[in-house]
Amino acid sequence: MPRKRSARRFAADVSLLALAVAFALPLAWVLLSAVDPRAGLRLRAPDGLTLDNFRAILTPEITYTPLLNSLLLCGGATALTVGCATLAAYPLSRFRSRLNRPFLLTILFATSLPITAIMVPVYALFVRVNLIDTLQGTVFFFAASQLPFAIWLMKNFMDGVPRELEEAAWTDGASALQSLLRIVLPLMGPGLAVVTVFSFVMMWGNFFVPFMLLLTPDRMPASVSINDFFGNRGMVAYGQLAAFSVIYSTPVILLYVLVARRLGGGFALGGAVKG
Repeated sequence: MPRKRSARRFAADVSLLALAVAFALPLAWVLLSAVDPRAGLRLRAPDGLTLDNFRAILTPEITYTPLLNSLLLCGGATALTVGCATLAAYPLSRFRSRLNRPFLLTILFATSLPITAIMVPVYALFVRVNLIDTLQGTVFFFAASQLPFAIWLMKNFMDGVPRELEEAAWTDGASALQSLLRIVLPLMGPGLAVVTVFSFVMMWGNFFVPFMLLLTPDRMPASVSINDFFGNRGMVAYGQLAAFSVIYSTPVILLYVLVARRLGGGFALGGAVKG
């Protein structure tokens, strides 16, 4: 038996190591190609290190303006998503109704709808209401497309906050909104962090939505402008593409680092209402 367990553990370790290598190779290509003066499609050690690829892309047209557009789009849509998900999840978590389950199932169904299936009617609607080729229209659609799953996540985290803590606040005269802002949200910090990071990351890498709803090149986010590195007849500036990818990934990494401390928390609050 010990030999069989050792063999299974060894096989599992080898499988995990192979999976880790498969994920690490593309990341290694990006990092090495960004400083390689002769970057190509293959992964190799650079002959020499250079920052020319970064110097070539650090211009307003290539990097600064698209990144600013991405921050405005994704940051605004994330704030709108988290705010609306909080207000929608609170009554679903705290009040019992026969409509709760059908409503949640409807939300779950909405998360399974592919974006490509609804883009044509959305595009026609945006044309009628003059939201096409506008940052605010793209923000609204980003938030609406991400909101169903955000509500599901927010409700699950909100269920972990004991209701007795709110009841004590209500006894002292606090309203439902005050208890939400001062009791529930501070205690579900990890939940807010998860919803925020998940929503931002899903929007940050979205290519199809801004490509369809935005027409002016100056309003395109970085997820769309990265396509400009792929030229005609198969010509690709691999070094500049890798350098742009490094810069493009930086805001997501910084956001995760900023909220990483809240992700380790939990909802071990049961003892707070005992005794």
